[in-house]
Amino acid sequence: MEQTLRRVGVVGGVRIPFCRSNTLYADQSNLAMLTAALNGLIDKYNLQGVHIDEAIGGAVVTHSKDWNLAREAVLGSKLSPSTPGITLQQACGTSLQAAMILQAKIATGQIECGIAMGSDTTSDAPIVFKEKFAHRLVEAQNAKSFGQRLAAFKGFSPAELAPQPPSVSEPRTGLSMGQHTELMAQEWHISRSEQDRFAMESHRKAAEAYRSGYFDDLVVPFAGVFRDNNLREDMNLDRLATLKPAFDKSERGTLTAANSTPLTDGAACVLLASETWAASRALPIAAYLTQAQTAANNFVAGEGLLLAPTIAVARMLERAHLSLQDFDFYEIHEAFAAQVLVTLKAFEDAAYCKTVLGRDAPLGSIDRSKLNVHGSSLAFGHPFAATGARIIANLGKLLSEHGGRGLISVCTAGGMGVAAIMESTQAATMKAAA
Repeated sequence: MEQTLRRVGVVGGVRIPFCRSNTLYADQSNLAMLTAALNGLIDKYNLQGVHIDEAIGGAVVTHSKDWNLAREAVLGSKLSPSTPGITLQQACGTSLQAAMILQAKIATGQIECGIAMGSDTTSDAPIVFKEKFAHRLVEAQNAKSFGQRLAAFKGFSPAELAPQPPSVSEPRTGLSMGQHTELMAQEWHISRSEQDRFAMESHRKAAEAYRSGYFDDLVVPFAGVFRDNNLREDMNLDRLATLKPAFDKSERGTLTAANSTPLTDGAACVLLASETWAASRALPIAAYLTQAQTAANNFVAGEGLLLAPTIAVARMLERAHLSLQDFDFYEIHEAFAAQVLVTLKAFEDAAYCKTVLGRDAPLGSIDRSKLNVHGSSLAFGHPFAATGARIIANLGKLLSEHGGRGLISVCTAGGMGVAAIMESTQAATMKAAA
């Protein structure tokens, strides 16, 4: 029996202000931040005591005690405790992947509504003992006698107590994301000045959006913080040019602290629903989530750690029968200025599009005036699992105000990419009637 897929609406979302790690949220946990963002969403859409079919999300840097993070956030929020909380993680694509799962379930009628969410903190990062000492502790805990407990520590060295913070390197290569991006920038000939100019523009656009009041209903205060503390309104190219390279210390290095996103703490949530459920609660739909795609590449063999979104975008466009130019807004996550600029260059490169994307012609260039029109991660910061929900909420508002169609592209650790398409209610209605 054939089933007609339903349209899936993005009602909207909120986030708490994002803050550089070890600053204003130094004493906050993933659970505290995620619960706060969730309550902000609940208050915005009058969902106190309401059952939501599924709340899905997670964190990338997390403690083992947070194994049930999504459910604990639900239980700590004002939602009905009957709301299931499902914890997942796909690096920087976590909350976008959560929205994709909810979209599929709503479209097929399995559920009527859901919340995609994410939180991250490197201020409260899990720090563990070395593996050898951890094994000693387990052995001592399982010992049946005092003698066996003592035997577990035979040959103990104080060096075993050295703490092991979370690694920021890719396990397969030993290189950090910044080092991988530096290699991409050098391979694709992305200059330092291009990166600095792109970063400055992100901050400028974000500052203008804050001044205009655009973020008033997208950002809720938390822990006495009212706006992102990474945003720099006084950024200028002369000052950026004085910064030293952060990842390649040689004269070839182009990535700096300013044209790369900082480690960031924060959380974000977004509400998705069927048209029927939204109407039953008198909630207008901001936009529709119409397409989504995940992809991965062989970055270990040198394909470019953060270039997998190009694969996801190409596959998604083909399925949707759209070109790269058929969009009014482009929301490309800014892990690094270089990563965005390489992505745009790859779209335009005939050899790359043929070899990697299987296209006979390049995807082409985009109108950059439509790219990240209110700034993005370089300005706001990037709490890994929260970025996808931030972008969906922002694009939903853009489409509700201006109409049209928007493209989302998020790169992730592990050589993966997540992409999505959103359409305004007007655009979706016109397409359905065609």
